[in-house]
Amino acid sequence: MQLKRVVVTGIGALTPIGNNAQDYWNALSKGISGAATITRFDTEKFRTKFACEVKNFDILDHLDRKEARKMDPFTQYAMIVADEAVNDSGILETNFIPEDIGVIWGSGIGGLQILEQEISNFTNGDGTPKFNPFFIPKMIGDIAPGYISIKYGFRGPNFGTISACASSNNSIIDSFNYIRLGMAKAIITGGSEACVTPAAIGGFNSMKALSERNESPATASRPFDADRDGFVLGEGAASLVLEEYDHAKARGAKIYGEILGGGLTADAHHITAPHPEGLGATNVMKNALKDAKVSPSDIDYVNVHGTSTPLGDVSETRAILSVFGEHAYDLNISSTKSMTGHLLGAAGAVEALACLLAINSGIIPPTINHFTDDEQFDSKLNFTFNKAQKGEVNYALSNTFGFGGHNASVIMGKCLE
Repeated sequence: MQLKRVVVTGIGALTPIGNNAQDYWNALSKGISGAATITRFDTEKFRTKFACEVKNFDILDHLDRKEARKMDPFTQYAMIVADEAVNDSGILETNFIPEDIGVIWGSGIGGLQILEQEISNFTNGDGTPKFNPFFIPKMIGDIAPGYISIKYGFRGPNFGTISACASSNNSIIDSFNYIRLGMAKAIITGGSEACVTPAAIGGFNSMKALSERNESPATASRPFDADRDGFVLGEGAASLVLEEYDHAKARGAKIYGEILGGGLTADAHHITAPHPEGLGATNVMKNALKDAKVSPSDIDYVNVHGTSTPLGDVSETRAILSVFGEHAYDLNISSTKSMTGHLLGAAGAVEALACLLAINSGIIPPTINHFTDDEQFDSKLNFTFNKAQKGEVNYALSNTFGFGGHNASVIMGKCLE
């Protein structure tokens, strides 16, 4: 069968450096850090006291109080960015068929905040099982796409994807596949996460996964730097409206770019550590290139997983050298997590958006906070350190890797007639 082409016609974002897509991009291209002291809870006894929180944000500016109380913040974030993306796409202004539009959404953890609250209330009580009737629906990871579909009446494919930090790249790839196979005309996809909570900070601290650079939060996320000491936890969401090309053209939609291919692999190595030689990362990029029918030499920009961890940054770089060979030295490579922190299950959506906006603007966002070279990295690679660079981006590749050994890569490019 002839596969359909899939394009992006709407975008939305809520991030630690900008509360909509345009503000996010403005901050990203300027190299602004979103890390600061945690305001959500008392961190006195925690080893890490900072994170990349969403700022200057009031949910009541977006949702009715009664409705907002039924949702964990990860769902609230999803509703906000989906609304921005849907409105941006203009799809509601057409005579759409509800059964032709779906919602596929990624979240690595889901409703952690409500889980903490309800368990705390129970354990501090007298043993009487007094639970919020919205506890379970607020907690489960698939509730975000459910709420989005209910708001707009979209009755197409609807589910959540969970693959830790690869979750929203999984949601993008699944959406891409459903549309190109002719099973939907459009899908609202993306991811959201709201894990700046005591359990998340404490849990990641116990694994020694987080940076503990409390004296300088803004410079703590420093991918590929010799002094990197772990990732910085972030929160937020991003959404993309994926649409079948002919359907988008017929209604005169604005097109940001085209989704060309996706790759999915497993390391089959360790529950949290990446394969030391980047085997899964190598394979997933090769799979994405094959699916997109794009040569490695066609790629202009790689938005890396790049979490600022001692092991992960090294293995991913080895994978890039393995896949791209000499062309690796012509690539722009950057980790936007140096600015946003690590949004876990929402990372793929936020970073796919960065790739699309790089394609549209000809600006490659930087990897900020580079101070000291690490001899483990090839000095000829262009990590776009500290300052955005101008350059034509025809094709971009975005990597996300998750605990459990999950790897997902998405390739997107300019939409050519």
